[in-house]
Amino acid sequence: MNLLDRSIVRQFLGTFAFALLAIIVIFVVIDAMENLDDFIDRDTAAPVILRYYLFFMPEIIKLVTPVAMLLASLFVTARMSTQNELTAMKTAGVSLARLMAPFIALALLVSAFSVWFNGWIVPHANRLKFAIEREYLQKNLAAGVGSNIYFQDSPVRILGIGAYDPTRTLATRVTIQDFAEGDLTVLRARIDALSMQWDSTARRWVLMNGTRRSFDGGVERMEPFGVLTADRLRVDAEELRKKQEKPDEMEYLTLGRFIENQRAAGQDVSRWLVDFYSKVSFPFASVIVVLFGVPFSSVKRRGGAGVQLGISLLICFIYLIFMKVSQVFGYNGDLPPLLTAWAANILFLAAALLVIARVPK
Repeated sequence: MNLLDRSIVRQFLGTFAFALLAIIVIFVVIDAMENLDDFIDRDTAAPVILRYYLFFMPEIIKLVTPVAMLLASLFVTARMSTQNELTAMKTAGVSLARLMAPFIALALLVSAFSVWFNGWIVPHANRLKFAIEREYLQKNLAAGVGSNIYFQDSPVRILGIGAYDPTRTLATRVTIQDFAEGDLTVLRARIDALSMQWDSTARRWVLMNGTRRSFDGGVERMEPFGVLTADRLRVDAEELRKKQEKPDEMEYLTLGRFIENQRAAGQDVSRWLVDFYSKVSFPFASVIVVLFGVPFSSVKRRGGAGVQLGISLLICFIYLIFMKVSQVFGYNGDLPPLLTAWAANILFLAAALLVIARVPK
């Protein structure tokens, strides 16, 4: 690393840290203005509020890192252009590609760190944050005591649960329906139980107080029971709890295993796959915005820092809007999940290459 690289790295890291801190403060202030009344109405103690924003911090960092990267690349390059440093570099034979090298190297390091950070640290913090929201703000209640849960336990079996308490691993108003393998419109057996408890020692579900019915050749047989083991159910207590979690609460590998289990059960996993691939694609937005920001700011423009700030916010706004719109198509199965997750990066990479091609070398 020569003197030029060290100078760029030092300026970039300083600007990035300042931009990241400033955006985090703005983000927290806006969120506090929205939620503080709810906390006060429920007599929430100050330490709880502080813990809430401490657990919220990783999610904020995840969201604003590409914005801070874009701001840093734009301001550092614009400053060098304004002070005629870029002109001196070009005169000395430094190409645009050579100038961008330290920026891209830093962006790759930040993106690699963000993949780990977004895949493991952020989900853990989100679980703790959502727990506070459920208790004090009455938000994200789906991962608490769930109700009216229906899903395929296998390609021919549907499990229905009226209510499930993950803390007690107790399900109530349980229905298990088994269909014929050759014709899923033919019901072969059905079990209705008042409750179902997870036996952690035997690692199986135990049904209590219900009836078991079988249908064979149009003849129905009914058998009441007090206790019945459900050995054939694939889902365990932990998986049932995770079925109520949001992808934002699942670590990268956990979400991958959850998707495989859902696929094996015959579920449509398009929505979860989009979120799974996005845990990797979104961090690499930092590289894309740097590829866009450095060549764009290498040309002097009227308006100075104000114009650079406005352009940064506009680019990030367009990126986020496009990402959300493409996710809708991916969730509905209209686009392949992998393409959906990377669509925004592909589009902005093409825009960045176009900017690079048009900038004087």
